[in-house]
Amino acid sequence: MADDTHMLDSPPPGAAADWTIPQDWQHYTAEDHATWDTLFARQSKLLPGRASGAYLRGLDVLKLSKPGIPDFEELSDRLMALTGWQVVAVPGLVPDDVFFDHMANRRFVAGNFIRRPDQLDYLQEPDVFHDVFGHVPMLADPVFADYLEAYGRGGQRALGLDALKYLGRLYWYTVEFGLVQEGGDLRIYGSGIVSSYAESRFALDDPSPHRIGFDIVRVMRTEYRIDDFQQNYFVIPSFDELLRITVETDFAPLYAQLKAQPDIPVAEILPDDRVMTRGTQAYALAKANG
Repeated sequence: MADDTHMLDSPPPGAAADWTIPQDWQHYTAEDHATWDTLFARQSKLLPGRASGAYLRGLDVLKLSKPGIPDFEELSDRLMALTGWQVVAVPGLVPDDVFFDHMANRRFVAGNFIRRPDQLDYLQEPDVFHDVFGHVPMLADPVFADYLEAYGRGGQRALGLDALKYLGRLYWYTVEFGLVQEGGDLRIYGSGIVSSYAESRFALDDPSPHRIGFDIVRVMRTEYRIDDFQQNYFVIPSFDELLRITVETDFAPLYAQLKAQPDIPVAEILPDDRVMTRGTQAYALAKANG
């Protein structure tokens, strides 16, 4: 479990007004790099046949000249040439307006720290492995790169419409914990899944969770949990379709509609859901019963 050391209310000394800081690649210890290498090797071996083709192709962008944790300058040079994105270091979680401004301008914020060796399997707060291994390969895909920029612009608008709760659910169920159909199979692409050894298997193999066809209204009404495996996964038909829906949706009236409707509890199935797998919810029930 992460503590809240990196959860700040204002930029710390040495940070720019936009909360960015130097990555200072030289400050990482041999243990830090070894932790990255252990995680990288484990996930890279597990993900073929599970992760989307876009993600697996994007993994090549992380194979840089230096060992261990990627150097953000070198990584950004490679990303910029592919999709115009760059990775910038921040000291921890940043305010929503800062996050959206960076994303709308194709800057992906990444934590400047890595978990301890005894935290390999779970970390509450995203670290450099989650942020870079989980997110950056998808930034090398032109369509998904466009989606994240569009999401950032949408976030800036949502700030003035008191609608961050709904937009946050869209991010959660796509960018963090999304599944995609590829060649008749389900594949993972969400960063919270691909960076997790356990959830990379659970999301596809376990009979517990529901796997439901993506519908933007359904997703934005649906609650989620942050402390364990997901009980719902939403499946997009393609990244092109996800981008199309995002750019063609008029979100202002949609937010008004959502505010007039009740939230959908985690694990609830609706009559008009396109259910791809109706889960047993056995895992969540077992945890609830101790």
